[in-house]
Amino acid sequence: MSEAQQAADRPSAAPPGANSVDRFFRITARGSTFAREIRGGFATFFTMAYILVLNPIILGSAKDKFGHQLEGAELVTATALVAAVMTIIMGVGGNLPLALAAGLGLNAVVAFQIAPLMSWADAMGLVVLEGLLICVLVVTGLREAVMHAIPQSLKQAISVGIGLFIAFIGFVDAGFVSRIPDAANTTVPVQLGATGALSGWPLLVFCLGVLLTIGLLARKVRGAILISILVMTVLAIVIDSVADIKSWGLTTPKVPDDIVAAPEFGLLGNFSLFGAFGETTVITVVLLVFTLILSDFFDTMGTVVGISAEARLLDEQGRVPNLGRVLLIDGAAAVAGGASSSSSATSYIESAAGVGEGARTGFANLVSGGLFACALFLTPLLTIVPMQAAAPALVAVGFLMMTQVKHIDWDRYEIAIPAFLTIAVMPFTYSITNGIGAGFVAYVLIKTVLGRARQVHWLLWGTSALFLVYFAIDPVEQLLGAK
Repeated sequence: MSEAQQAADRPSAAPPGANSVDRFFRITARGSTFAREIRGGFATFFTMAYILVLNPIILGSAKDKFGHQLEGAELVTATALVAAVMTIIMGVGGNLPLALAAGLGLNAVVAFQIAPLMSWADAMGLVVLEGLLICVLVVTGLREAVMHAIPQSLKQAISVGIGLFIAFIGFVDAGFVSRIPDAANTTVPVQLGATGALSGWPLLVFCLGVLLTIGLLARKVRGAILISILVMTVLAIVIDSVADIKSWGLTTPKVPDDIVAAPEFGLLGNFSLFGAFGETTVITVVLLVFTLILSDFFDTMGTVVGISAEARLLDEQGRVPNLGRVLLIDGAAAVAGGASSSSSATSYIESAAGVGEGARTGFANLVSGGLFACALFLTPLLTIVPMQAAAPALVAVGFLMMTQVKHIDWDRYEIAIPAFLTIAVMPFTYSITNGIGAGFVAYVLIKTVLGRARQVHWLLWGTSALFLVYFAIDPVEQLLGAK
């Protein structure tokens, strides 16, 4: 660990009057306030709350090899519990405004690729195994070493790419952008709205939310993102009560009949660590775990770097404070997700909404985690925020992260081309991992072509080789007889 990083991790002298909580989280030292941290915690939760609806839908809609399905109410409980516990642990242990919950994409792999080959308990056992292996990589220092080996320009490109990615997520989830149903017969894969034009009250809420958010940001109003979410949620509730709306998507902005719902803990501990080896070939199991590790490893890497950069917490070498602890907690979250049958939990890029509200420390996680804990009992009340009201926050934060593009040296092709591919591939393939992989491979290739292969860290060589396997996973599986 560098002297600069050690200095960043040591508590600094607190100003007169600072209390023990302030000193522990270094709130004042990082230029934040309790009010900003609280606002940030609320903003992060509201932009992530959709996972309480979406994760049970994805996992609950799939069947395992024996035709069994996971129960929806138990999935809601498991999802909220893991998000609450691991978000709070990240706040206290990592001191970053970085919330965690079941990872989108990872849950789809578990539901539609792994579960059909084995029982749910076996599938979740592989998730636990993946998390344990990631923890081993952290303890040995390999995961942290890979992050430190990445050139600063690629780290900046990762942040910019994530900004475009989460803005695109906001547009898609709100329905502002949609996939053309018969895209095979057209050169245009996506379109404006559901029919090529904007229509319907939900989209009006989203558009007004975007305008309100950017207007407040331009005026530098404190709490701009959170104010927009709350105002648009109230407006959505009013519109839903007076207009005939067919669907808001996953979440309907309706005042619930019941505020309290008892949690159901039936899925906790329902996993088999090595059961998968008895259901399919060893090669298949290894490739499935490899896919989970690679996706989790680099999604987290991109998210941690992007959030830390946006919060201006990186040191002079572009390093993340408390990185070892942050990565270990993230690995433990994957274990917790598998052990609770809620799929692998990971760091959420939506945490950028909280950073946009001014959050700079793990204290914001206490707020976000506390709200997830409340969701165990108050799910009907806390899930009334429709995506159309929360998505403008993602668009606004996408802009904020995009501003880091000015730090990339676009005159040097050995930097500019990998940076461009990193930035472009993330939103175009809907994957942080794919963007990082494209950038790594291009960087190594260009350095080699220019006769500067020795300038590439050996870990980047190894990681790029793994990405080549990752991108060619289907032919690799066929060659190894896994299919």
